Amino acid sequence: MAREINESTIAPVRADDPKKDDKDKQKDKGVDGAKGKGKGEKEEEELSEEDLQLKNELEMLVERLREGNTNLYRPALETLRTLIRTATSSMTSVPKPLKYLRPHYPALQELYEQWPASSEKSLFAEILSVLAMTYSDTGKRETLLYRLVGGSTEEPGLWGHEYVRHLASEIGEQYAHNAAVATDTPELAPEDGEEKAKKDVVGELPPSLRTPPTNAQLLALALEIVPFFLRHNAEPDAVDLLLELEAIEKLVEHVDQDNYQKTCLYLVSCVPFLPPPDDTAFLRTAHEIYRRNFRFPEALTLALRLDDPALVRADFEAPKNKSMRQQLAFLLARQQVPTHWVVNVEEGEELEEDLAGCFNNARLSESYRDFGKALGVSEPKSLEDVYKSHLENTRTTSAAVDSARANLAGTFVNAFVNAGFGNDKLMVEAEEGNSWIYKNKDHGMMSATASLGLSLLWDTDVGLSHIDKYTYSSEEWIKAGAFLATGLLHASVKTEVDAPLALLSEQVENKSVPLKTAAIMGLGYAYAGSHREELLGLLLQHISDETTSMEVASISALALGFIFVGSCNGDIASTILQTLMERDDKQLDERWARFLALGLALLFLGRQDASDATIETLKAIVHPIARQAVVLVDICSFAGTSNVLKIQEMLHLCADHIDAEKEPDLHQAFAVLGVALVAMGEDVGAEMSLRQFNHLMHYGEPVIRKTVPLALGLLSASNPQMQILDTLSKYSHDNDLAVAINAIFALGLVGAGTNNARLAQMLRQLAGYYAKEPDCLFMVRVSQGLVHMGKGAIGVNPFHTDRSLMSRTAVAGLLSTIIAFTDTKSFILDKSHWMLYNLVLAMYPRFLYTLDEELNPLRTNVRVGQAVDVVGQAGKPRTISGFQTHETPVRMSTNERAELASEQWLSYSHVLENFVILRPNPEQTSYPSPTPLNGDGGLLGGVTEGLGGTVNNLGNTVGDTVGQTTSGVTVQQEQGKGQGGGGGGLLGGVLGGK
Repeated sequence: MAREINESTIAPVRADDPKKDDKDKQKDKGVDGAKGKGKGEKEEEELSEEDLQLKNELEMLVERLREGNTNLYRPALETLRTLIRTATSSMTSVPKPLKYLRPHYPALQELYEQWPASSEKSLFAEILSVLAMTYSDTGKRETLLYRLVGGSTEEPGLWGHEYVRHLASEIGEQYAHNAAVATDTPELAPEDGEEKAKKDVVGELPPSLRTPPTNAQLLALALEIVPFFLRHNAEPDAVDLLLELEAIEKLVEHVDQDNYQKTCLYLVSCVPFLPPPDDTAFLRTAHEIYRRNFRFPEALTLALRLDDPALVRADFEAPKNKSMRQQLAFLLARQQVPTHWVVNVEEGEELEEDLAGCFNNARLSESYRDFGKALGVSEPKSLEDVYKSHLENTRTTSAAVDSARANLAGTFVNAFVNAGFGNDKLMVEAEEGNSWIYKNKDHGMMSATASLGLSLLWDTDVGLSHIDKYTYSSEEWIKAGAFLATGLLHASVKTEVDAPLALLSEQVENKSVPLKTAAIMGLGYAYAGSHREELLGLLLQHISDETTSMEVASISALALGFIFVGSCNGDIASTILQTLMERDDKQLDERWARFLALGLALLFLGRQDASDATIETLKAIVHPIARQAVVLVDICSFAGTSNVLKIQEMLHLCADHIDAEKEPDLHQAFAVLGVALVAMGEDVGAEMSLRQFNHLMHYGEPVIRKTVPLALGLLSASNPQMQILDTLSKYSHDNDLAVAINAIFALGLVGAGTNNARLAQMLRQLAGYYAKEPDCLFMVRVSQGLVHMGKGAIGVNPFHTDRSLMSRTAVAGLLSTIIAFTDTKSFILDKSHWMLYNLVLAMYPRFLYTLDEELNPLRTNVRVGQAVDVVGQAGKPRTISGFQTHETPVRMSTNERAELASEQWLSYSHVLENFVILRPNPEQTSYPSPTPLNGDGGLLGGVTEGLGGTVNNLGNTVGDTVGQTTSGVTVQQEQGKGQGGGGGGLLGGVLGGK
């Protein structure tokens, strides 16, 4: 019935065209006439009087050029030039002079060949170059050839934008043709017929155009075109032209203060799509442009991306302004740059005291706690606050509760949720003898004691005094936990005291394996990314000594990987390679061996081709560990680069169907992680990889299936996208518990520190679903702790500074934790659950914290919204959308961006993220003094005094109601204190400030 109704409602399709009325016929007649003379219609009848006059004038000028009187040539050519240049056209039509001269073009070409060399012939060539645009579909590139043959000294831009664009495209084509001829390779491997057609085209060219232009000529002409593009808001065209000519470094000379920002933005945004060495050339060009325009933060960001210590030091020392140098020091601290990159440590150089405080992240703990107070989350959270068990839909109450496992989960939840605040009830503020440590058994005590380091994160002074008493404990596991806590405490911060080295260096020689491994990892956490040479001798001996167990050797390699991440240190690499060659097969088969390979891989993190020699050496090793190490080194080398070839290589490895009983298949798990690790640096690649993971989940072997959720977690850490959450939620109910456990952990990783309500609800449902599965329930609890990490104030995403920089230490922390999950039962669910603390290397406050030039906290209003890509857009488009106005310090999500809400302040940093120093805007002298607004400066109250009193009564009545019911961190419930006394108004309460 429905089908009959649908068919009856569809309009019938007519077989014949509707009859045209007289008006349509007239239109068609006009169109046909414009196409040329024909069909018995004369073109003159369809032209307006003005057009007919122009056409006759142009034909007369062409006739003059054919006459023998040479005195008429110059005036005729100049008139032609004037008529062509002054012609106007719409976007969809050809200028009329070109349209009427097109039929005469072949005759004019012949005429040009007959003229002797002269200034008139040069002008004639210029006009033919413009006319050749109408014959561009022949592929002869005559616009370019006539331009070069004529040798004109006039700017190409005088002929208009379309001519310049045409010239630019032909320059690119000619350069590609020259390159193909030089290497004896056909352009894009054409068919025989196409090749013959191209040869015919060259044969058809007039004699004067048959000499192909050289690359030097092409570059000289391009450098005339580039300034025109830059002056006319076509920066991408200028960059593309020089890219085609492989001369991007020439751009620096032509960019000025009016167009450098858009030019550099386009240059940097092209980098993920370029092959080496073009990507580096683009970054260096943009860096040089920024330096010439005194944009030091942007230049330093690119120097860090280039991984060039000399460039980093030059940029850091370039500004003379103290506040600017402090801002650069904050940026270096966020990236955890080794000290010897900015000062010559060997010669005893030291940073000035005020710079050292910024560079060492000394104020991180104090600022973070202040940030917590501003958000109203400084009070400690109990386990029940996180679990919300009363909301769980548990089917039956489990009689056999695994209390030891539940307490261990509580350890991690408490540590992650209250991280950095130093006031949790279970550990820091527990009564003597009633500490949470004693509610755990054996190895559980180690993680419980280590959680102190997380609770007191970054607070080195107070933290050491809390931990110290446990270092003398008679219980070995507690002592080991205290060593781990000492390292965790110092993650991301540097101190002059060097306490971890002093306290842990002796314990590295301890005969007890738990104490030795805890001391080694403690040093790894404390000095991650520091490249400290004095730690080499301490730890390298444990790798080279064949009598040490594989566990100690592998953990030593991992700690050295943390400390020397991305350094390509030859001593460590050669020692690990030697160990892999000399150890017997039985040792290399151990589960710990994967961390030996990971330690080697971390040395080359982000260094691309620098690992080639190491990979070739690994291929010579016969044991299967070599294949795993090759994959790990390869994926780490290209981490965050979006290198398509590497992703394809990894997918190729995943396509093999290996029988796990006959040969090891762990390298496939690493290949799956590699897809995420390489693709996560760029949004398009990351989105495309999701589809690949879907295929791998459907068709992959078990080892691949259980790794896919981990890869999704790595791809989107602290960035809970709906699509990924739904996928992981589906995997968390998988029949294979290994897949489910990894998916549950990945959910925690994706939502780490976001307080995502939807995700929290998912985890509560999973807690009910897996009430009788202690392993799964343990992982659900840990994930709940991760989601509420730092009560929503800490994230683990390795990208920062508007996602332009990748923190290598953060990637090392994430990757090492995820590698432990490739065999969850042997590590996390066994005695090595402390490896969850590797995430500390990636943990960092997700805040924007504004300071004045004296480095005192400064409260000001900022707009925070979703980041918008404005590359290549004209004018000054908004860089954020859907923004809200907040008062600093403010929480920032992974894909959010901030901008100052008023012109009262100017920022030293190009990105409002992390610590930002502000200075008063000298042009805004009439603004009120920077008193803290406490989020109350109502929209009307802050703008004008006159309206303040009027709005006050209404504002307070309605504002209180809205303030009580509106959720969100920034809406304050206090009464307004705006400049006019009407701050707590309706608009003020909802919008949160001016």
